[in-house]
Amino acid sequence: MKPRSLMYTLYGEYIQYYGGEIWVGSLIQIMNKFGVSESSVRGAIFRMVQKNLMQVRKIGNKSYYSVSEQGKRKVDEGVKRVYTTQSQTWDGMWRVLTYSFPEEKRELRNEIRNELNWTGFGVISNSTWVSPNPLEEQVLEMIETYQIEDNIFLFSAASIVSHDNQSIIKKGWDLDRISNEYNIFIEKYTPKFEELREKALNNTLTDDECFIERTNLVHQYRKFLFQDPGFPRDLLPPQWAGTKARELFWNIHQLISIPAVRFFESVYEPAPDKNIQAQRDKAINPFREIYM
Repeated sequence: MKPRSLMYTLYGEYIQYYGGEIWVGSLIQIMNKFGVSESSVRGAIFRMVQKNLMQVRKIGNKSYYSVSEQGKRKVDEGVKRVYTTQSQTWDGMWRVLTYSFPEEKRELRNEIRNELNWTGFGVISNSTWVSPNPLEEQVLEMIETYQIEDNIFLFSAASIVSHDNQSIIKKGWDLDRISNEYNIFIEKYTPKFEELREKALNNTLTDDECFIERTNLVHQYRKFLFQDPGFPRDLLPPQWAGTKARELFWNIHQLISIPAVRFFESVYEPAPDKNIQAQRDKAINPFREIYM
C-alpha cells in the first residue's frame, strides 16, 4: 500500500471517530501491520504536511497528527461515497463543467482533473466534464478551496441536444471495464468471505487479523471511487456487477468490524489534552443505509 493512500483509509475508517488526531507512534505501529516502515510513514507525513493535507500538534516530545481542512474534505467525501446508497432514480439533470487554466497553472489543472475524476465526473471533450449526479455542492466547495472562481464554470441542463444520454455515458465512462474490475473484486473476496465466516464460527478470528482484513478490504474497495461514477441505478446496465460487489463488501465489513475496532482501540493513543468521546458505534458500522 502507498503510505499516503493508507493514511486516508485509516483516517476515514477509524481515526475520525476518535477525535480525528493520533500520536505518530500509534500511526507507525498501525501502518507497520501493512509492511510500511517507520521511515516511509514519516516521509509520507512530511510530504502531506507540506501539501497542507495534514497538520501537526506538538505536546512535549510527542507529535499528534490530524488531517487539514483540505485533507478532511477528501476523507469525508470518500467515506460518504463508500457508505451511502446510490439513488434509485436520476433527477434528469446533467451537470456540465468547463475550465480554462493558463500554462503556468498546469500543476493546478492536473490537480483539478484528479478532483473531478475522484468526484465522479467524466470527460467528454477537452476541458469539458459531465455528471448526472447532484454534485453542485462539492464542486462549489472545490472552487472555493482552490480559489479558482475565474477558471471554472458549472452549468446544469435537462438535456444535451446533440447526443442522447447513453451516448454521453459511453463517451465519458467505460462501464464495461469498471464492471470487469468489480468482477475481479468479487472473485477475490467471495472465498475470503467464506474463510472469515468459517473462522468466526470456530471462534478463531483474532482482533489484529480482523483489523488487517477490514483495512485491506476498504482500501481495495476505495479504488472504485476513482473508477465508478456512482450513477443512479436507473442509468446503470442490467445486472450491474457493482451491486453484487457492494453487497459482498458490506457482508465482510460487518462480519469483522467489532474485533477490528477493538484492535484499533488497543494501539490508539490520543493527545493527553483531549477528552475523547469516541463514536465507537459509527466506527463499527459507518453505513448510513444498508444497500441490499
